[in-house]
Amino acid sequence: MKQSLQLRLGQQITMTPQLQQAIRLLQLSTLDLQLEIQQALESNIMLEATEGEYDDGVEDYDDNPATPSPEIEDNFKQELDRALNNETETTTPDIDEDYGTGEDSRELVMDNASDIPESLAVDSDWEDIYDGALHDYPTANADGNGKDLLFSQNAAEQTLTDHLRWQLDLTPFSNQDRAIATAIIDAIDGDGYLRASIEDLMQSLGEGVIVESDEVEAVLHRVQHFDPVGIGARDLAECLQLQLDELPKETLWLTEAKHLVKTHLSVLADHDYPQLAKLMKLSREDLREVVNLIQTLNPRPGAQMEVHQSNYIVPDVYVKKIKGQWKVELNPEITPKLRINRYYADLISRSDSSRADVSNLKNHLQEARWFIKSLKSRHETLLKVANCIVKRQTAFLEYGEEAMKPLVLHDIASELEMHESTISRVTTQKYIHTSRGIFELKYFFSSHVSTNTGGECSSTAIRALIKKLIAAENAAKPLSDSKIASMLSERGINVARRTVAKYREAMVIPPSNERKRLV
Repeated sequence: MKQSLQLRLGQQITMTPQLQQAIRLLQLSTLDLQLEIQQALESNIMLEATEGEYDDGVEDYDDNPATPSPEIEDNFKQELDRALNNETETTTPDIDEDYGTGEDSRELVMDNASDIPESLAVDSDWEDIYDGALHDYPTANADGNGKDLLFSQNAAEQTLTDHLRWQLDLTPFSNQDRAIATAIIDAIDGDGYLRASIEDLMQSLGEGVIVESDEVEAVLHRVQHFDPVGIGARDLAECLQLQLDELPKETLWLTEAKHLVKTHLSVLADHDYPQLAKLMKLSREDLREVVNLIQTLNPRPGAQMEVHQSNYIVPDVYVKKIKGQWKVELNPEITPKLRINRYYADLISRSDSSRADVSNLKNHLQEARWFIKSLKSRHETLLKVANCIVKRQTAFLEYGEEAMKPLVLHDIASELEMHESTISRVTTQKYIHTSRGIFELKYFFSSHVSTNTGGECSSTAIRALIKKLIAAENAAKPLSDSKIASMLSERGINVARRTVAKYREAMVIPPSNERKRLV
């Protein structure tokens, strides 16, 4: 153990603020990026939005800032005076000295107004400009049915609870029954089912309210007659039973459907149709009619009243086929172009400004340049990665999912000489608009499965083949996972049964016993 001096040579990466900002902007989604740009515009006086190209002001404001023009000098002095004197934005209109002030000016104005003719000569009429546009064409905010789209988007949607309470207000109830009905409505979930027991409802009324279970049941039966039909059921069988009770009595197979729902619903859920036909003592054709009647019912009656918020995806990149070649371009609408504000950049050269003010302006200018360069770098990197992905997945654009080729992050990173983490940031929450729809850039990356010929097949293509085979299967005898694996093997794709099951579950496709149907 002794002290010693050692000299070592090494390299390390220093995360400068500029590099950190560029990496952070690279991984932001379109919505987050727009928010970041808006915050930068509000916090940095040197930044301004423009319709033209990016301008970081390097040539104009590097070492020899331009001298402010007399107009800029005057405007700056006026704004500075207003800030110091706390002037309001409203100004007094100028009055010509010839008109005077007070009563004399008003009399002179009235005298001049009397000389103005009622109709002045004009070069064109109203109809020549608008040509009946106000009557013949819908407004910009209206849809084909004459509804205001802006109003329909901002209007508050009615929930299931609101709909039931509205019906409660229209139904005659005693005060106690109304309290019970309110407790029942509050216990109904979004699917329309009552998730609380009778005992729980009795306890929710409070200690001062004493009710019997029969009274709660009676109020529940009245609520179950509210719209939508089947509301307030405690299980699926009761929900279907309530809907069957509302059908006309002359409906064909109504009695058999009620009996099936009441006694053999579990057998129907298992799709055991031979056993179900034996229990119901019906032929296969008659059982099909009964099952078809039950399938017309809604197992989730409250779902039709749910509020669905539409989330629209704005693509970052467009790919189009122009003269037989696939061309990639950035979406110019997603982010505003930024530039250095020349007005404030010129103020740096003011000799009468304090040193602190000039230093503050220079800091804002430098930050603005970094931000604009980071945005440029983000867009250039995104365009490079998108071009590389499109070049490798041209078969998908031409023929669909079944022609998708295996692709991993390392393939793009090695071709563009970037790190895999950079490719991962670029492709996360970034979307591309193609002729086959809008996809996340991550969608084009998939693992591979070996084929009999020594080649590779993409897992995305295998999923598409499985989905295609299931769509074309016989509903009376659906394909099992092992059968699908053997059919893929015949096409040269080596895939195990458990792999087929994993892909099927990922596509939310039920197993073969649940896909079985009466034909």
